[in-house]
Amino acid sequence: MSHRLFWKLSVTFLLLLSLVGIVNIFVSVYFTQHHLEETTQRLNSNLANHLIEEKFQNQKPFFEDGSINKPLFGDIMHDMMAVNRAIEVYLIDDTGGILYSVVLDHSDENEPLQTINLAPVKEFIATGGNTFVLGDNPKRPGEKKIFSAARLADENRSGYIYIILEGGAYDSVSATLFGSFFARLTTTWLVITVLFAVAIGIITIWYLTRNIRNIIVTINKFKNGDRTARMADTSTDLSVVASTFNDMADTIDRNIDKLKSLDRLRQELVANVSHDLRTPLAVIQGYVETLMMKSESLAKEEKDQYHKIIYSSAERLSKLINELFEYSKLEARQVEPVMEGFSISELINDVATKFRLLAEERGISLTVGNTSSLPMVYADIGMVERVLQNLIENALKHTPAGGTVAVNATGGKETVEFSIEDSGVGIEEENLVYIFDRYQRSAAKQKEKVAGIGLGLAIVKKILDIHQSKIEVKSKVNEGTSFNFWLPVYTRKMQVT
Repeated sequence: MSHRLFWKLSVTFLLLLSLVGIVNIFVSVYFTQHHLEETTQRLNSNLANHLIEEKFQNQKPFFEDGSINKPLFGDIMHDMMAVNRAIEVYLIDDTGGILYSVVLDHSDENEPLQTINLAPVKEFIATGGNTFVLGDNPKRPGEKKIFSAARLADENRSGYIYIILEGGAYDSVSATLFGSFFARLTTTWLVITVLFAVAIGIITIWYLTRNIRNIIVTINKFKNGDRTARMADTSTDLSVVASTFNDMADTIDRNIDKLKSLDRLRQELVANVSHDLRTPLAVIQGYVETLMMKSESLAKEEKDQYHKIIYSSAERLSKLINELFEYSKLEARQVEPVMEGFSISELINDVATKFRLLAEERGISLTVGNTSSLPMVYADIGMVERVLQNLIENALKHTPAGGTVAVNATGGKETVEFSIEDSGVGIEEENLVYIFDRYQRSAAKQKEKVAGIGLGLAIVKKILDIHQSKIEVKSKVNEGTSFNFWLPVYTRKMQVT
């Protein structure tokens, strides 16, 4: 992969360099031509003045009737153009009309005389020929040429001497030579470009792609199972890519660990569910078989006792299955809370009333603090009821006879804080971090073989997570446990949203 990238970059660099070379050739030719034209015009800026000073000392350019002295102009123009075939000499009137030139056909009466723009001519004369300016080409209307010009006047008539410095003969020779010049220039440049691209470009690209190759090598290591592969240097010119890869690798690594942990929990879940399902099923099956085999020999009291045991085991089995379904739905976010404002004091008292009989049977004192002044809370009333039920039931389950379970709530400006405290067996400190994980049990609980499958607190945590609330637990062994959670105070703004 890195070799393909290297050669792709090399070819791309060569093509870009060739394109730059071609553009450079055209730009160089343009500016070279411009420089030559400006140089030629500057060198010949006084040519028209010299012609007037030397050729019209003894003879007049116009006859007394104002007509053109064509024989004189013809000889002058032929002499000058014989010395320099590139120039073309024109006699121009004050309006820009061409009066005479040996390079034009004046015998055709049907062909009107051409006219040139005098603005460049006047600018040239005003600056003494020190400004680069292009004028009209009489032989090719619309084309611009470098020129020399001077004012011509006598008592009979006035006008301008207008000399094209690169005439038709120059264009013809230049066109012939330009093709070979351009071919030589292009060939030379392309050869230099190829050599430069091969000699310098490959080295440059190798240096520039060094970090990319290192990243590719590291990625391949990670792909082949080396989860510790990281970019050691993230301060290179590709620091963003290197840092992004390291972050991505860390994320993947964490996700793999999380998946392994989830798989381990899944195995534990299957094992624990199998065990907890097997126990009540075995009890039910054993007592049913006993009733079937010894139905006639059993006393009525024994049958009634067996029926109660079967019913209790079936009830426990039903509760287990319901909790499993409830937890699965909460974990998969298949249950959406119905948020509304309601009186939390009424809910607390209702839930506590349901557990008072059970508390009395176990010899436990269940108390509820003063909740009359509590504000309304904003939550799903059914889910909050489930949280209170699970926490109170959990407290009663772990509190011995003669102990206490206290339910309290304190209202604030933004939240209501709930507290469920018991004087039970407590939880060892190393087990507190696992208290809300499904099927995690403390050593004390395992030792005491308390009934239940460990999903009650996990369900509480999931419900409060859905409400974007938190729950805290504090506990000391043989002293008791306290659970605290918070719910938002209801406002009219919440109802609108």
